[in-house]
Amino acid sequence: MDNPIQVEALCKSYGTLPAVKGIDFEVRAGEVFGLLGPNGAGKTTTVEILEGLRTRSGGRVSVLGCDPEVQTRQLKDRVGVCLQSTNLQEKLKVCEAMELFAAFYTRTVDGDQLLKRLQLWEKRDTQYAKLSGGQKQRLALALAMLNDPQVLFLDEPSAGLDPQARLEIHELVLDLRREQRTILLTTHYIEEAEKLCDRVAIVDEGRIVAMGTPREIQQKALAHSTIEIELAAPLGDVALPHWPEAERVTVDQRRLKIAVTTGRPARIVVEMVKWLDEKGVELADIRIKRPSLEDAFIELTGKSLRE
Repeated sequence: MDNPIQVEALCKSYGTLPAVKGIDFEVRAGEVFGLLGPNGAGKTTTVEILEGLRTRSGGRVSVLGCDPEVQTRQLKDRVGVCLQSTNLQEKLKVCEAMELFAAFYTRTVDGDQLLKRLQLWEKRDTQYAKLSGGQKQRLALALAMLNDPQVLFLDEPSAGLDPQARLEIHELVLDLRREQRTILLTTHYIEEAEKLCDRVAIVDEGRIVAMGTPREIQQKALAHSTIEIELAAPLGDVALPHWPEAERVTVDQRRLKIAVTTGRPARIVVEMVKWLDEKGVELADIRIKRPSLEDAFIELTGKSLRE
């Protein structure tokens, strides 16, 4: 299927409180699609509807050609789900968890090979309570992949993990991406979305406020960059010229650093370097700071991702 996940005018309300207010998107085959948004934006509700865990109030949803609300059992046999929080019985061993979950599906892959791939083979006889946070999350991914799914739902896959464990999860997701599996993930981490996602949708208060590749969203929301030049010696009384494309020009108190905000960074860099050369001013360093996905997110929603 070209678009294994299709969402049209999706709505969900809890009593009089609307959580999802008519969103539309599709996830293409083989891509990693991210849902970004602050707490309460409607991300997890949307994903749980797609997984068949919640009913919707309105709209149309299709996952692998199935309506999650109607063909729930058929769908769960074909997709992989890694929930925001996975809690197994404390004394359940890793190998026992794999055997238990394998019994839920009509088809499974080799569980032993899966444990080896996710670096859990040496922990196969370890009780769940004795696993580290990263190992628990890798086990959750192993359980989600037991039925060899082509579509995976990952809800906050690295939330609460230390940097090393988060990096391990990232590498696993990138491996799945190389296998052309279709992945829908939610995340609180901007850098995670930039690293893993082919496209993202920014969700705020139950609506999608922007959608596209991370670079496209950055360029749409903030079409300017800042050029920072550091001089080898203070500029002294030398007056700065007027650069027509410059939106804002600032100089620090020591007159050692010049910052120019512009929508035409390439042209301004050439003009600045040429001017410095004409004035005999030695250049120590130059940097171009482009707007990040987090900058775009804050501009679009007026809040930080973790609010």
